[in-house]
Amino acid sequence: MQLNQSHRFAVAPMMDWTDRHCRAFHRLLTRHALLYTEMITTGAVLHGDRQRLLRFDAMEHPVALQLGGSDPRDLAESARIAQDFGYDEVNLNVGCPSDRVQDGRFGACLMAEPQLVGACVAAMKQAVAIPVTVKCRIGIDDQDPEAALDMLTDAVTTAGVDALIVHARKAWLKGLSPRENRDIPPLDYGRVYRLKAAHPDLHISINGGVGSIDAARDHLQHVDGVMMGRAAYQEPWRLLTTDAALFGGEAPFVNPKPAVEAFFPYVERELAAGTRLHAMTRHVLGLFRSVPGARAFRRHLAMHAVKPDAGIAVLQEALALVVDTGAAMPHTAAA
Repeated sequence: MQLNQSHRFAVAPMMDWTDRHCRAFHRLLTRHALLYTEMITTGAVLHGDRQRLLRFDAMEHPVALQLGGSDPRDLAESARIAQDFGYDEVNLNVGCPSDRVQDGRFGACLMAEPQLVGACVAAMKQAVAIPVTVKCRIGIDDQDPEAALDMLTDAVTTAGVDALIVHARKAWLKGLSPRENRDIPPLDYGRVYRLKAAHPDLHISINGGVGSIDAARDHLQHVDGVMMGRAAYQEPWRLLTTDAALFGGEAPFVNPKPAVEAFFPYVERELAAGTRLHAMTRHVLGLFRSVPGARAFRRHLAMHAVKPDAGIAVLQEALALVVDTGAAMPHTAAA
């Protein structure tokens, strides 16, 4: 299946962060990047409140659903449900190292079962017409990353996977916490570059430690796509340059302040539907990290957006504390 241009750059799926409000906000900063949900288990998709778990705003397109699971039939049915909801892609998580994920026999522990992963991908491909992708690590624990990643890649390629996103670190399931697994295992970008060289016809994206759009551009000299995680969430102003730098388009906004103003209609709709203000404003806190008034902006939201009756005026008041410098982009120093 031919992937669309959005797969050139994506914002990573991140638990407790990339919910639908985060994605709606990020879409205002970049029109082209592919956005991902938090990981949702097949059990939740099949037996939970689907409207609550899976609904998203039409403005989020292109948007992908990341699934956690290891039963081919459950994944196939979950993929069908994702397609029916209108998702543009379904992604299988083979990289999360949390204890809960291991207990459920999905996530990074599946690196030890490449044939099962291949069976899962084959079942999903047979069930849907949208792209089916896999996000993995370069290996787990004492695995040799050369052999482990090759075996997984061969299995999912045979199954017809549309793209492979590789977090360029091992996951240590024994001895490191999920938080430590994000930083302590060393990055090995060269391993992912070699994988791409060996599989020129497979779309391969790289993930892990990508801290800037310039770094993403450098990676694109070696792979087909880049996925940015924490830097995109904690410093979302970085996304403002994505469309111009990586897609040859125009930036939606020349500076961050109008981006928040463009978020107002979404916030008002969600408030009217019963969503708490803090559920939305928590995702915008890093936008003005380098702009005069940034601390006042964050402080005002921290104090007032959490109140049960907080309305759009709280966000408007916070935004008024930010100095409009007219600069095209914020600087990188903290404000």
